[in-house]
Amino acid sequence: MFIAFFRPKHRGRWTPLGSGVHASHGLALALVFSFVAAAAHAENALTLDQALRLAQDRSRQLTAQDKAASAAREMAVAAGQLPDPALKAGISNLPINGEDRFSLTRDFMTMRSLGVMQEFTRGDKRQARSARFEREAEVAEAGRELVLANLQRDTARAWLERYYQERMHEVLVAQRDEARLQIEAADAAYRGARGSQADVFAARAAVAQIEDRIAQTERQVATARTQLVRWVGEAAGQPLAAPPRMDTLRLDPATLDTQLAHHPQIAVMLKQEETARADADIARANKRADWSAELMVSQRGSAYSNMISFNVSIPVQWDPKNRQERELAAKLAVAEQMRAQREEASREHLAEARMMLQEWQSNRERLARYDGSLIPLATERTRAAIAAYRGGAATLGAVLDARRNDIDTRMERLRLEMDSARLWAQLEYLIPAGHKP
Repeated sequence: MFIAFFRPKHRGRWTPLGSGVHASHGLALALVFSFVAAAAHAENALTLDQALRLAQDRSRQLTAQDKAASAAREMAVAAGQLPDPALKAGISNLPINGEDRFSLTRDFMTMRSLGVMQEFTRGDKRQARSARFEREAEVAEAGRELVLANLQRDTARAWLERYYQERMHEVLVAQRDEARLQIEAADAAYRGARGSQADVFAARAAVAQIEDRIAQTERQVATARTQLVRWVGEAAGQPLAAPPRMDTLRLDPATLDTQLAHHPQIAVMLKQEETARADADIARANKRADWSAELMVSQRGSAYSNMISFNVSIPVQWDPKNRQERELAAKLAVAEQMRAQREEASREHLAEARMMLQEWQSNRERLARYDGSLIPLATERTRAAIAAYRGGAATLGAVLDARRNDIDTRMERLRLEMDSARLWAQLEYLIPAGHKP
């Protein structure tokens, strides 16, 4: 794109600005282009919130959990109904020898029967079975919250990983460009007999080392981008916006116990415990037997009367102490097992969250120390070493050592910030954003 700026001339004519344009006009033009580029970048940049929404929209695990809950609720309705009646048809007392063999009408005992049988499952048992599937649906819904929390956490960590790897790459590129200037200075000093050839090789070796670190960082950036593609798809190719504020958390250390009671994994285990207790309710209801009724109409030959039969069946619980009672005891034991595991998991999650909070707070303090003293000192040391070298009061080796220390300090600061960001994501999405207990 070509843009021409014009200035007015005498007699109302306009002419383009030429080589005599003031430096202020050039600065204004640069600012315009910079503003346009920044606006375009900001418009296309992928924010963390956008990445989280994209990951949630693309997730098939969430859809699977929704379907599991829907299936369990459908089964809850079905389990509350009586069993289907059974239609029965048959022939009784059919002769197979003699004059009346295989005759359906000549022998008075031969009957053609048609009947229906219905099992009457007790209402409390049907209700218990229905409630059991309702608990299973709640397990699936709690599992959806757990999937969502893990999805948000992993997406945030992938987004932050790429962001900080790119920042590390930028630091190394800037340091490499400055180190290349040092090669030129070493060459000039060598040609002017003010330096040695060893200084030239040392400067070139320093640049080569930085370029090797750049290559390693580029691979890490590519890996981080691939991880982000897993969650957000093609949008991972967009530039990243600035990260959100990570100096605060939704978790309050003072009420951590209460907040973690709503942790999705604990919620899943609580619902699993309730499902186990629903199984115990079914076993308790099974201590009382169901009964079934059968009505049958039997037709005989025309010379004989037709017949009707009515039967009632009730299972005989012959040894309830070693059957029904033990089944109930087993189900209650499973429920207690679930409760014990949930309590143990709650303690473990609480301890892990407290340790992560302590580490995150420690990292924030260390970052303040880097910003307040370590990085400024490393920068001033590099400047002092360069000034001394230019004045002939220091060797090139001192300059390279100072620059290496400067790079390491800045990279270490970024690594620390990246570790702090990972902890922030872990803590921020222990409970999914938007969760309502």
